[in-house]
Amino acid sequence: MKSMFSPAEIRKDFPIFAKTMRGGNRLVYLDSGATSQKPRSVLDAERNFYELHNAAVHRGAHLLAEEASSEYEGARAVLAGFLNAEVDEVIFTKSATESLNAIAYSFGNAPANSKFSIKPGDRIVVSELEHHANLIPWQQLAKRTGAELVWFPIDGEGRIDLSKIDELITERTKVVALTHQSNVLGTIVPIEKIVEATHAVGALFVLDACQSAPHFKIDVKKLGVDFLAFSGHKALGPTGIGILWGRLDLLNHMEPFLTGGSMIESVTMTDATWAKAPKRFEAGVPNMAQAVGLAAAIKYLDALGMDNVAKHEKDLTGYALNQFANLDGVNVIGPKNNIDRGSVISFEITGIHPHDVGQVLDQYGIAVRTGHHCAWPLMRKLGLVGTTRASFYVYNDESDVDSLISAIDEAKKYFKV
Repeated sequence: MKSMFSPAEIRKDFPIFAKTMRGGNRLVYLDSGATSQKPRSVLDAERNFYELHNAAVHRGAHLLAEEASSEYEGARAVLAGFLNAEVDEVIFTKSATESLNAIAYSFGNAPANSKFSIKPGDRIVVSELEHHANLIPWQQLAKRTGAELVWFPIDGEGRIDLSKIDELITERTKVVALTHQSNVLGTIVPIEKIVEATHAVGALFVLDACQSAPHFKIDVKKLGVDFLAFSGHKALGPTGIGILWGRLDLLNHMEPFLTGGSMIESVTMTDATWAKAPKRFEAGVPNMAQAVGLAAAIKYLDALGMDNVAKHEKDLTGYALNQFANLDGVNVIGPKNNIDRGSVISFEITGIHPHDVGQVLDQYGIAVRTGHHCAWPLMRKLGLVGTTRASFYVYNDESDVDSLISAIDEAKKYFKV
């Protein structure tokens, strides 16, 4: 465990930061909102699994199968501790996108008399902040079932407008599915009141935690949500692994979204019954090494301390917002203060297309995201073709912000704006 939070020391744990970028520049990685970099301990964990323990989990009676199963289930226990969840409530998927689709698919296949059944006249509630991954599954479920899709609007600052919460969440509401933190604006959604309103009408609350779980402490018991999803690759972990958490009493009554080996209790030629969670939702040989790698990433974050991670990012975001405020012709999109917002800053430069901004920044070794960020409805609401987005994480510091600000000035000079 590191004695103090030092991004310069943290970067030494990430091999990619030794890479030299265009023009001999150092890598200034400001795209962790898309995917994070991976520390050596995560790379080692995946490789060690394949070198020392590789076998299909929950299959076979030989030593390697036993070891592989132990490593895999050990990873599940690490994730449960990270979320303050019960071990059997943690399901491994390939991504948060799959996790969210799994919930929507299961609801769409629920028997008519089930708590999860969605029918014509029912209501599904989302918001204008949603990433496509937490919009399209519910949009398509509404189309298939005849349910009504409604949404929380955002105000001029890019925050959710709760003024009409009682009109949106009604007795007809079956599902409320919201992002915890916007991947575009950094807005942190005040979910407590929304969760309370959701449960008051007997509906279920689904939380997209992709932009929150890697950045501040998540306690599913305190949050009071019914389901939660996030991706490993945004939390220092590997690609190809995601988390679906759900309350055990709900999971054990839901329809599986994939069928096949491992997820069954009994099978005949004409029928099958399902195992209890988590196996019910993990058909086939799972992403074993990726789960082990994600556990290593979570251990790394735990060693840093999620409270320390959150404080560091808040301080760094405050510093960055102050620097942006001094730039002429540059507009931060979304909350311009550091209250209830995460370490994502989207901005536009008057007279320069976001893609052009990104290309100029790349010449200085600065990696940012440009475009609509898989949030087209939000972009349309804001009247934008896209933005340039800088997203900070544990390995970033004020020198990275300074490099970004300097490169923005160079972009303005290059395009004569």
